[in-house]
Amino acid sequence: MTPTLRRKLEALAERREELERLLSDPSVVADNKRFRDLSREFAQLEPVATALAEERRAKDDLAAAEAMRADPDLRELADEEVDAAQARLAQLDHDLALLLVPRDPRDEGNLFLEVRAGTGGDEAAIFAGDLFRMYARYAERQGWKVEVESDSPGEHGGYKEVVARVVGRGAFSRLKFESGTHRVQRVPATESQGRIHTSAATVAIIPEADEIDEIQINPADLRVDTFRSSGAGGQHVNKTESAIRITHVPTGVVVECQTERSQHANRDKAMKRLKAQLLDAERSRQDAAQAESRRLQVGSGDRSQRIRTYSFPQGRITDHRVEGLTLYDLPNVMAGDMDALLQRLSQEHQADALAQLAASP
Repeated sequence: MTPTLRRKLEALAERREELERLLSDPSVVADNKRFRDLSREFAQLEPVATALAEERRAKDDLAAAEAMRADPDLRELADEEVDAAQARLAQLDHDLALLLVPRDPRDEGNLFLEVRAGTGGDEAAIFAGDLFRMYARYAERQGWKVEVESDSPGEHGGYKEVVARVVGRGAFSRLKFESGTHRVQRVPATESQGRIHTSAATVAIIPEADEIDEIQINPADLRVDTFRSSGAGGQHVNKTESAIRITHVPTGVVVECQTERSQHANRDKAMKRLKAQLLDAERSRQDAAQAESRRLQVGSGDRSQRIRTYSFPQGRITDHRVEGLTLYDLPNVMAGDMDALLQRLSQEHQADALAQLAASP
């Protein structure tokens, strides 16, 4: 670990000690909000204190093992313990460095998943449907819940557009690098001569804000339209204008919801998603300068960038943001087995963040 990172780690340890003192202060205990905020910060720093304590124990073990080398009868055993202690210290050094990576407060939260057909006509819509099923199956493996809020089916299957809310702890942390353009190369089901086509679909991952009221929306800026739901749901859903479409006129953002039986419930859901989108856009603007040098921009929503290619003839999936990230396991990935892919993206993000930390004063 570089001296710069070590100094930052020591500063975190000192901050934890300060928090421990503050949390025992009667004036802080009496202030519910401050006590809650400081308690949350203290809990976030607890892993740092635990790792530093383990590092001290590992250093003591190493010193004891090196002292044992002076005894010829114990030298062989001492050498084994020295190797074990050094390996443990190397692992702890890596773990401590990772603890310095700033934590995204949105990581543990839910998200809105938006998949839209791009270039490629009917095949693009079919591919958009395949992508949505891939994410839905992955969510099912994680024990998350997927709630479809609106969809527009393609004429030959799939979706022109589908929007869903993914509910589950850590959902955003796992899927936040999926925003962008996804390209597919395969023989479409609609192709009669067996030619390989290239199509695309866009994915947007939008974090659901915990404090959704951070965004204030002027009702005068909204245009609200009602229409009949097009999906399954029985006579009531299909015969009444319960579906809602809300347009935020200043930005042009449009959201729809048609899954609930009542217009009021659909409006509430649509407003929640609208606020999440506007808040995410504002955060993206604020983070743009910082993120220019990052290959994996968290929550960028940059749909013009081709991030991944799915080559069905070769059974290959390639992520273009990470050199060498190619998996020949396309059928399983499309079936929701995305862990190897997502883990590599997370590791790359951590490596980028550590490099920036080491370079900063």
